[in-house]
Amino acid sequence: MAPPARQRISGFVILTLAYRKEGDLWAGRCRELGTATDGERLEEVHDELIELVELHLSALEEVGERERFFREHGMTFYTDGEPTQVTRTVPVNSEELFEVHRVPVGVVV
Repeated sequence: MAPPARQRISGFVILTLAYRKEGDLWAGRCRELGTATDGERLEEVHDELIELVELHLSALEEVGERERFFREHGMTFYTDGEPTQVTRTVPVNSEELFEVHRVPVGVVV
C-alpha cells in the first residue's frame, strides 16, 4: 500500500527583526533565527534581512528541521487569522530599532 499523499499547508510565523547603527553601517538581525546582515542603508538591510530569513526558513524545511527548530525556539506557526497582538521582550535603553514581521511559510504534512 502506498504511503498517504503529502500536502502543503500555508501559514506564517511572526519574527522580531532588530536594527542597529554601527559606525557608517546598519546591522540587521532576526532575533529568533540569528540570521544577520549589514549594509549602508537601513532599507537595504531590511530587504536583505527579509530575503535571508526566508532562505533560512526554506533551508530548515528542506532538511526536515523546521518543526523541531520552531519547537525548541518557542516559535509559533500560524495557519489562519493573524493575531492582533504579539508580545516581545526588548531590552530597556536599547539603541536598536525593532520590527515585528510576518513571514509566510509552508509545511508539508
